[in-house]
Amino acid sequence: MQTRQELYVRKIENGTVIDHIAPGFALDVLKILGINGKNGEVVSTAINVESKHLHHKDIVKIQDRELKPSEVDKIALIAPNATINIIRNYEVASKKVVELPSTIRGTIKCDNPSCISNSMEPVEPKFGVDRREPIRLRCHYCGHVMEREDVLKQF
Repeated sequence: MQTRQELYVRKIENGTVIDHIAPGFALDVLKILGINGKNGEVVSTAINVESKHLHHKDIVKIQDRELKPSEVDKIALIAPNATINIIRNYEVASKKVVELPSTIRGTIKCDNPSCISNSMEPVEPKFGVDRREPIRLRCHYCGHVMEREDVLKQF
C-alpha cells in the first residue's frame, strides 16, 4: 500500500501567506506583486497541492512583507477566492478573505485603445464584474470585455 507523503513548507516568522489561490496561478500572483527572485525576497510557492475544499490549490508565502491593500485588490482580480494571512511571530495575526468588489476602479486599464479612459481625458478606468471565476470584466465606458488573460498582461 502506498503511503501519502505530505508537502512540508517551513513556517515563516513574519510576513504574508496567500492561500487558496486557484491551481496554476501562484506565479501570476508573484508577478502582480513584482516578485521575480532577483531582489532577495524569501518566498515559498506550492503549486497544485491537495486541498480539502478546492481539490487543488496554490500557496505563496512571502517572508518579512505584509501586503498593501492595493496589492490585495490586484490579487482579487486573478484569485478571487484567496485568503491573506498576516504572520507575526509565527502566528496568524490577521486573516482576510480577498473580496472582489462589483466595480473595479483605477486598478487596471481598459485594453480597448479607443476607450475614453485611454484618452487624455481625466477619466478613471472603471469595470463592472460580469463573472467572478474565472473573472470577466466589462468596461463601464465602452463595454469592452476583459478576461483573466487580458488582466494579467497589465502586470
